[in-house]
Amino acid sequence: MRQLQGIGNVVRNSVVGTVRGTGEVLQAVTETVSNSLVVVLRGTGAVGGALTGAVSDVACGAIHGAAEAGGDLGTAAKGAVIGTLKGTQEVAGASLEAIGSSVENLVRTTAEVGGDAGGAARRAVEGALLGANEVGVNALDAVAAAAGAAVRGASRAGTDVAHAAKNAVEGAIWGAKDLGVDAGEVAVAAASGAIRAAGDIGGAAVEEVRRAVTGVIAGVPVSAAAGQ
Repeated sequence: MRQLQGIGNVVRNSVVGTVRGTGEVLQAVTETVSNSLVVVLRGTGAVGGALTGAVSDVACGAIHGAAEAGGDLGTAAKGAVIGTLKGTQEVAGASLEAIGSSVENLVRTTAEVGGDAGGAARRAVEGALLGANEVGVNALDAVAAAAGAAVRGASRAGTDVAHAAKNAVEGAIWGAKDLGVDAGEVAVAAASGAIRAAGDIGGAAVEEVRRAVTGVIAGVPVSAAAGQ
């Protein structure tokens, strides 16, 4: 398991303290992640590796903190993505990159601490859609980036990429229903992002993921081919 350093430790400690004090996970993680990223990016700059490194460290810290405090890791993943979008919104053009780094590390870290990587994928993609709506990022781009990142995170953790992909599409559908937008369109965007990421992984991943994200998911018919 990767060791937390710097801002990751700060975020973990903050989440532990707040969750233990209030019992509330979503708001605690959202605010901690957002505020931490604002501070870090002001101090280090927001170019390339500085941005992705900060987002990655903060995501890992949020999951470790929630796990240590006994909080729900899926809820923490959702809050972390929303917080990431809020914390990086002043950086022009950084939102999709931030979503990718956040979700990949949230799913990977959840698996590493013994949590449900699929559940983290589902709630993280839901959070990506809700967060994108709040900060004015294109919803379809956001869920595609998040679903692809969930697949990459599962792959890096050595867990089932097809399971992560299906859960990612479910999360997109949940988020779409919450917002009252076209769940079918959002689901296809998520499925397409997952398949593209599987293509980068190679091997049997593409067909496994394609099968997983095709059919009726959370009551919504999804044809992955429609987004290809």
